[in-house]
Amino acid sequence: MRFATWVRPSVVVLALVLLLAPPAPRAAGAPEGQMTWAVHVSIAPAWFDPGEHPGIITSMLVFYALHDALVKPMPGNPTAPSLAESWAMSPDGLAYEFALRRDVVFHNGETMTAEDVKFSFERYRGAAAKLFKEKVAGVEVVDPLRVRIKLREPWPDFMAFFATPATGAAWIVPKAYVEKVGDDGFKKAPIGAGPYKFVSFNPGVEMVLEAHERYWRKPPHVKRLVFRVVTEEATRLAMLKRGEADVAYSIRGELAEDVKRTPGLKLAPTLIPATFWVDFTSEQWNPKSPWHDKRVRLAASLAIDRQAISQAETLGFSKVSASIIPSTYDFYWPAPPIGYDPAQAKRLLAEAGFPQGFDAGELTCDASYSNLAEAVVNYFNAVGIKTRLKPLERAAWLSQWREKKIRGLMQAGAGAFGNAATRIDNYMTSQGTYVSGSYPEIDALFAKQAQELDRGKREAMLHEIQKIAYDRVMFAPIWELAFLNGVGARVEEAGLGLIQHQPYSSPYEDLKLKAK
Repeated sequence: MRFATWVRPSVVVLALVLLLAPPAPRAAGAPEGQMTWAVHVSIAPAWFDPGEHPGIITSMLVFYALHDALVKPMPGNPTAPSLAESWAMSPDGLAYEFALRRDVVFHNGETMTAEDVKFSFERYRGAAAKLFKEKVAGVEVVDPLRVRIKLREPWPDFMAFFATPATGAAWIVPKAYVEKVGDDGFKKAPIGAGPYKFVSFNPGVEMVLEAHERYWRKPPHVKRLVFRVVTEEATRLAMLKRGEADVAYSIRGELAEDVKRTPGLKLAPTLIPATFWVDFTSEQWNPKSPWHDKRVRLAASLAIDRQAISQAETLGFSKVSASIIPSTYDFYWPAPPIGYDPAQAKRLLAEAGFPQGFDAGELTCDASYSNLAEAVVNYFNAVGIKTRLKPLERAAWLSQWREKKIRGLMQAGAGAFGNAATRIDNYMTSQGTYVSGSYPEIDALFAKQAQELDRGKREAMLHEIQKIAYDRVMFAPIWELAFLNGVGARVEEAGLGLIQHQPYSSPYEDLKLKAK
């Protein structure tokens, strides 16, 4: 099979592709020192295995350390050659061939080959796994350093799903080791090809990693990374002030102002593609539920003062949104702004038969964003939508959402990479991982655009899907999150904002401590 080539400017312009990158210079000196993070959520063992990637950005906190992908976002390049040093698409669009980097060594000393790539793809069962099974005909090992992925039909979004952290399908694990220890054993002692090796994990307390000095890109500067789970925001800030943490994730509101005022500390705000919204769950599709009525859903949306929440919680850095699709994504449709109009919200509730409001039960949320959810609950209660807050630890919240166990309202959020199609697949189509219901028109348009090679026609269909969701008030969007973090005095490079859309410190091998 012949493969034509073309230097590719963006993740979605996929025609004849060949990307090459010269090897980076290796860093001088052995890794030394320790960096410590105060992390805002409990780290889940499921995040150690790319094969179970749930499609949320939180996994990247671990993936960028322990593992590596054929292609992944890096500084200045949203699709940087990594374990694959180049790739090409066949002229008919039915195959992608990846040339693997030589002498990539896993943490256990094994050398990566095409067999590991084939194995990793075929065992993948995370976000969009069903879509891959529908679209991919098979994976062929051409030789030890070349692998070919064959499609059933041209799929213009293949690289958007495969080559970004929208999924974990391109993140490679060692075949022999996984087969030896099994899936459960792998999560207890993960082995990857990333810049850091697993040392220990104490659930709910901390994860410890050490530098992989044979990492192909360069040896890391810092010897040891420690991620301490600290769910209380004020405690994270106190640790930062005392020097017990070098980076404190998610410092908001008055505490963020405190960081700005404290000598030696730095506030690092990063606007990321993490949209938050109120999800009406299966209630929207239940004719007996108040949420089945579009007027009630619109009332809830109009009841939220998004700008006030952004100012109070993220010092105004978060971007008010009318969509669950990030505004920086390809094929984003700029939805008309949603105003704050509590009077109109009350009128809509009265028209729907609820002049005195109604008991909406619980609003379930990720506990690390209870502050946002609490503000939403207060706005709902103010117009008569009587709601109580139910925070869950992130892993439990995500699991219950994926398994469709959450009833009533839910504060949803998504920060995975990709484009409008990857986000629509996960959260709007009937086959989506986190979808309780959808419209036939959305499924039909999504299937049609996935086969359309004309970019303009695809864009029109993806815009139409977003317009349907907006007009029918499938969601009550809130904002695109500005992730605010505190950085301590010992840090020369915290890695925050180096990779576009990445909220966490990365690439880990580029992090530096100040010289003593």
